[in-house]
Amino acid sequence: MSLSSTAKKGPAIAPQSSMPSTVEKQSTSVFLTFKECLARPTMASFVAGGVAGAVSRTVVSPFERMKIIMQVQGPGSSNYSGVWGTLRRMWKEEGWRGYMRGNGINCVRIVPYSAVQYSSYTIYKELIMEPGRTELDTSRRLSAGAMAGITSVVATYPLDIVRTRLSVQTASIGNLHVDRKHAPGMWSTGLLLYKTEGGIIALYRGILPTIMGVAPYVGLNFAVYESMREFLADEKGNVTALGKLFSGAVSGAVAQTLTYPFDVLRRRFQVNTMKDLGFQYSSVWDAVVSITKKEGYVSELV
Repeated sequence: MSLSSTAKKGPAIAPQSSMPSTVEKQSTSVFLTFKECLARPTMASFVAGGVAGAVSRTVVSPFERMKIIMQVQGPGSSNYSGVWGTLRRMWKEEGWRGYMRGNGINCVRIVPYSAVQYSSYTIYKELIMEPGRTELDTSRRLSAGAMAGITSVVATYPLDIVRTRLSVQTASIGNLHVDRKHAPGMWSTGLLLYKTEGGIIALYRGILPTIMGVAPYVGLNFAVYESMREFLADEKGNVTALGKLFSGAVSGAVAQTLTYPFDVLRRRFQVNTMKDLGFQYSSVWDAVVSITKKEGYVSELV
């Protein structure tokens, strides 16, 4: 064989492996499957509702904790008075951590809460939809909303009661004495509540007044929202984005105000076994009578 013929042949080229192409196809397939999963109405509602809930709760965390403290501040205690006075005291006693205390578990709670609420509403909507229709009438929409609200409350209630305990345990209420620098965290508080106060029952203490407030809240919220939309609609029935935002704000405020006594009862029962707070109730009716007798009707609203 001549040297020239060998030079013409050149170096042998190894066959290219198909592995990179296969891996790329698999990655693309997984991404498309994940994207298709997110595109489903239920999953989209689950993710969007969870993220929106976590962000909104973090922004209003100082006011959320302030509300809880003022709700459980029993008769004879006036350490926290007024909005700005309470915020100043929280800052003075605990700094910025006081504003954020309990927000971690609130975000953990609100993600599944909002997600379950949005996704279960979609499921209930499909279950009670009349054959041949694509939208619910008013009564069925109210029913789906109420059932979705109850489902989300029951699914995440243990996290809510732990959030309340975290918000209260370092506050200057009654005879509470907890080292603020070494206060129990989320898991410690939940485990202690479970072990010492009745197991699963303890984690659902206060669920009755909570459920009692869900249906009227959803009904009022929906009714006021639809009324506001009709009032703000133009001649063609269209409502601007600002109009929808305003309608939602007004309907939420009205519904929250009229059902607020149920929220007070919920918080009181969530801490009902904390003897240092200065109150204990045997039933929902006993709580209503005791609160109105010792603190007045307005105490359930302010």
